[in-house]
Amino acid sequence: MTAPVVKGYCPGALRPMMSGDGLVVRVRPFNGRLRRAQADGIATLAAAHGNGLIDLSSRGNLQIRGVREDSLAALITGLGAMSLVDADAEIESRRNVLVTPFWQTGEETEGFAAALTEALAQPDAPRIPGKFGFAVDTGRAPVLQTASADIRLERDAGGGLILVADGFDKGKPVASGTVVAEAMALARWFVEMRGEHSRMAALLAAGVALPGGFIVPRQRQDYLPRPGYTPLGAMVGLAFGQLEVKTLASLAKQGGLRMTPWRMLLVESARKLPKVRGVITDPDDPLLRVVACTGAPRCAQGLAKTRSVARSLAPHVPPGSLLHMSGCAKGCAHARPAPLTVTATRDGFDLIRQGRAGDAPEATSLTPEDIIKAI
Repeated sequence: MTAPVVKGYCPGALRPMMSGDGLVVRVRPFNGRLRRAQADGIATLAAAHGNGLIDLSSRGNLQIRGVREDSLAALITGLGAMSLVDADAEIESRRNVLVTPFWQTGEETEGFAAALTEALAQPDAPRIPGKFGFAVDTGRAPVLQTASADIRLERDAGGGLILVADGFDKGKPVASGTVVAEAMALARWFVEMRGEHSRMAALLAAGVALPGGFIVPRQRQDYLPRPGYTPLGAMVGLAFGQLEVKTLASLAKQGGLRMTPWRMLLVESARKLPKVRGVITDPDDPLLRVVACTGAPRCAQGLAKTRSVARSLAPHVPPGSLLHMSGCAKGCAHARPAPLTVTATRDGFDLIRQGRAGDAPEATSLTPEDIIKAI
């Protein structure tokens, strides 16, 4: 079987990626937030220049799908008018900053995210790989530990700030005034030491020792993302992280939107869970137990349809578990191991337990009916 092509970077607005349904243009909201007008504007632009579908990625970004090449310039101009585009593609590729959605205006989290974004835009910023990312997870307790990031800002059990290298169970104590400079220094260390590795956890797993100072135990995350009310608004789910432009426009009327890596959006100030088509408000909805990429035919590398199969499997996934449905061995929709992973091949589906899409399968050449029996 031909191996999937690993491109080594994520799409952006200034560097879109061609897929089976046209160009994928990724919008990276600054500080992980969209104002109402920005969210509504994205919906309008996606309807005019794309196929009307928008994905919420596992890095908390929006992806406008099906963009036509002759419409790309107008789309970028529109995004730029809403201050949603970086100065150039190189800066954009470095700005992989995931922010906890539970920050209050004026808190340190907001300032840290803005300062980190500014530091990554400087000419002397480290030339990190395209998928390398940061997490600003500086609420009282961590909520982003299961999300993809390489350098993390967290708090220890006593409330002190710590700098964390992904893959290590202790952090380095840092001060508010130096936390971003310390994060940049760790990124530069990674660039100097990485060799062929593109992610922090892989570098540390290869035996490379961190610089001194990483001595404070990390808190363990106990937060479980679920639709429902929060002090900041309503958390809502999206099946497979995809929504239509009408859905995005309807949510924008409710309030500003904060991005998450959980295929959920936090609708600011919403006092009622919005009844909008395509939005999941029931925390027990089986669709929250499955993650699925776009699959064929919208993804050129997808070997089968994924989301229709995932819908049929969802009711059979036990509560508290997770099934990752991948159209190929790359596993773009869920980079970490999952309790159950189903990978499409040219001969059917492979079933992997406690692994990633490209790991050795327990069973091969399965049908959806076979998978249901195995679950």
